[in-house]
Amino acid sequence: MDTSKGSADSRPDSGAERHVEDAGTVEPPPTADTGDGPRSGWRRFAMDTRPLRRPAYRRLWSSTIVTAVGSQLTAVAVPKQIYDITGSSAWVGYASFAGLLPLVVFALWGGAIADTVDRRKLLLVTNIGIAVTSLLFWIQAVTGLGSVAVLMVLLAVQQAFFGLNSPARQASIARLVPKEELAAANALGSTVMQTGLVAGPLLAGALIPVVGLAELYLIDAVALCATVWAVYRLPALPPLATATAAAGRAGRAGLKGIAEGFRYISLNQVLLLSFLADIIAMVFGMPRALFPQLASQTYAPYGEGLALGLLFAAVPIGAVLGGLMSGTFSRARRHGRMVIVAVVAWGVAITGFGLSANLWVAVAFLAAAGVADMVSMVFRGAILLSAVTDELRGRMQGVFTVVVAGGPRLADVLHGTAGSALGARTAVAGGGLLVVVSMLVLAATMPALRRYSASA
Repeated sequence: MDTSKGSADSRPDSGAERHVEDAGTVEPPPTADTGDGPRSGWRRFAMDTRPLRRPAYRRLWSSTIVTAVGSQLTAVAVPKQIYDITGSSAWVGYASFAGLLPLVVFALWGGAIADTVDRRKLLLVTNIGIAVTSLLFWIQAVTGLGSVAVLMVLLAVQQAFFGLNSPARQASIARLVPKEELAAANALGSTVMQTGLVAGPLLAGALIPVVGLAELYLIDAVALCATVWAVYRLPALPPLATATAAAGRAGRAGLKGIAEGFRYISLNQVLLLSFLADIIAMVFGMPRALFPQLASQTYAPYGEGLALGLLFAAVPIGAVLGGLMSGTFSRARRHGRMVIVAVVAWGVAITGFGLSANLWVAVAFLAAAGVADMVSMVFRGAILLSAVTDELRGRMQGVFTVVVAGGPRLADVLHGTAGSALGARTAVAGGGLLVVVSMLVLAATMPALRRYSASA
């Protein structure tokens, strides 16, 4: 997501000039590969890996592989430890909420900071901070401290570092690959993150009986050292701006800078609509809060534990499959239409899930929803990176982080309430229909999104 004013020194389309720290020279902007003609046979459907030919992007992407799995080890360990201490699911919920406010605040602030400093240095500091926090998690676990308050404070600190890190990481992508490869780069990154959502919890479940819960934190901390090294080897990513703009950047990493980001969104209809599309899909159509109820009632004959695990895993598995087939869509130019189609497809799949009494049919619909979600993520991310220039790219990513994190939490409240009042399946199917109707109305009444093209 980038939103700076176009200038001779601010060229997101070409990637701009980047200093290479090893030689002190200037690395030329990334350009499209020549000789990468139309793909034939199975390669038309396979993952689009063009961005991995860029050494700098490959380093950033490889660091994401480590954090995608490692972060899920901690994500499993924290609620497990809190439940072991308290015996209360309510405290697990309180801890999750405790991490939301720091994430929101520091994602917005981190986006502003990412537009004023070398993003590589910001990534180094924040990744080190996340690693140190994981180490502190391990220390409190092996010492048997048994304090929920300490766990909640450490979780809040870690989420704050993540909020600072995420906008800089995502905003850096457009400096490492050319514009025509942004969708492919987003598909690669999203696929890794979704794979982590599946593999991380499974690995945590397998490791806890063998090495113990505390060691999950330590594994995450050690793995983050590889992430720090990969980020260290990135080229410098200083702000791109004219001399006049650069002179006034120092004081813009505060409330004024954040306000400028929101003001830009309000004036950029395409960006605003892409955010609204995600909010529609997640708030109306993310029924994860009803998975336990569905597993214990509708799908109980299949085994409650099996049903619950399949319901939670189905969407990420579908997203991974979508990423592996990203070659089928990553070259599409009509990014706005792809977002609209993907969100409508998500709504249709969620509606089908709500109407399904058979567990395997329900899982198939959720997997289809995961594929649609991957397509939506890819093109919303590409719009965010290409529709604006580098000066505001970090702030846009900060807002994006808040939307992505906040939407599902609002959905938990909405679906939980509707499920109690109307029944789980009715609430799910109704939410899916709301997604379809709302997205079609938005597309019909606000044409800017459906008209947006990567070549615009």
